Amino acid sequence: MRYPIYTALCFFSQASESALPSLHPLPPADPRALLVELYAAATAAADPGPALERRLRALGRPERPPRVIALGKAAIPMARAAVEVLAGWGLEPADGLVVAPATVAAPHPRLPLVVGDHPEPGPGSLAAAEALAEAARGTTEEEEVWVLLSGGTTSLIGAPEPGLEPAHLAAIYAELLGSGLDITAMNRVRKRFSRWGGGKLARALRPARVRVYVVSDVIGDDLASIGSGPCVPDPSTAAEVRAAIQAAGLWERFPGPARRMLVAAESGQTPETPKPGDRAFARVTLELVASNRLALEAAAERAAGLGLVPTVFDAPLAGEAATRGAGLAATLIQDCARGGIPQPNGAAPRRCLIWGGETTVTLGPSPTGLGGRCQELALAAARVLDGASSPTALLAAGTDGRDGPTDAAGAVVDGTTWGAISSAGRDPARDLAVHDAYHALESAGALFRPGLTGTNVMDVVIGVC
Repeated sequence: MRYPIYTALCFFSQASESALPSLHPLPPADPRALLVELYAAATAAADPGPALERRLRALGRPERPPRVIALGKAAIPMARAAVEVLAGWGLEPADGLVVAPATVAAPHPRLPLVVGDHPEPGPGSLAAAEALAEAARGTTEEEEVWVLLSGGTTSLIGAPEPGLEPAHLAAIYAELLGSGLDITAMNRVRKRFSRWGGGKLARALRPARVRVYVVSDVIGDDLASIGSGPCVPDPSTAAEVRAAIQAAGLWERFPGPARRMLVAAESGQTPETPKPGDRAFARVTLELVASNRLALEAAAERAAGLGLVPTVFDAPLAGEAATRGAGLAATLIQDCARGGIPQPNGAAPRRCLIWGGETTVTLGPSPTGLGGRCQELALAAARVLDGASSPTALLAAGTDGRDGPTDAAGAVVDGTTWGAISSAGRDPARDLAVHDAYHALESAGALFRPGLTGTNVMDVVIGVC
């Protein structure tokens, strides 16, 4: 009997291939079920609640109840973990705030919940930014503040700097989202024009002792980029930010007041953002509690436990989603054809290739479609998988459970998806060209909707053949 080869894609520190165990449990017979199981293993490992709980318990009981400020897509599980740890020490939060992407029960009566907007700021974000100002007000040197930070914070508390209108900030975010810039480059620009980015929250919390616990959603885990670095010095000057905007071809498309604000900072007429050495950071510490790598190590471990042979790679998943999707599908097909280490029973090996990270989508001046980077990657992969000699399937999904402005985390595609879209009366090539991956994949029943996961550590792509 010939067993299929299974492949998962993610980011590791170096390429390696695990040893094949002598006895293998059988993976799910349905490729989609296997893909979902590996995705679940990845997101469970990056569950910010248990990760934060371990760090807080290691820290030990604080002398007095801290303020707790939780911001981002993982705000709810992180706030709950903080409340539970404090309760174990016989304490409650002094006060604080939770800013999350959806309405749920507040983790504690002293932690009001505000729902911000994502992926672009809106009225909820403005309300969240104002609530954050209230939560940060009046700190003293004797106080301790726990800032629980995760991806999505940039938009969820997105409010403009004085001198800009909300419409100006929304226009900036919209231009950046369609620019093809990666998240680090986007946040370098966004923090310039936002009320709380680039160390401005640290400045507001001074002189309190501030402990920042971070779930990373950026390649390289750059703390200055995650959530636009509200408690981290901004290493970029106004001149560097202007040059980046111009290089992306966006300068003339940015609102006039934003351009004038940047030029004023560059010329020294207005202050720069807080830089390294600023006294705002004298009592701030930062610690990473969950990342893409942690999630993908768990996916590989689960794959090995199911009898698969994982192969992992150095290079993070980045670049244009459609280009990378086609390349990953080709790699999947090639690896299937290559085969691997024979199993004791003489069956073909079951393999797993692992990458992770975050791709981008560059939109034209008048985009008409709907989707996200994972959906676009999956649709491009479906075109390459179409008619492959070996049965193949691939899942591409954001670990937060949502991809772009849609209700799906991504999609599961195989060698039949491209044809199924055509059979549904759509032109998949045109859908890919106009970035309408959502409707194309929906027509083939390929969208993957796990719901919000409570974490956000970029994307995973998992394939089987």
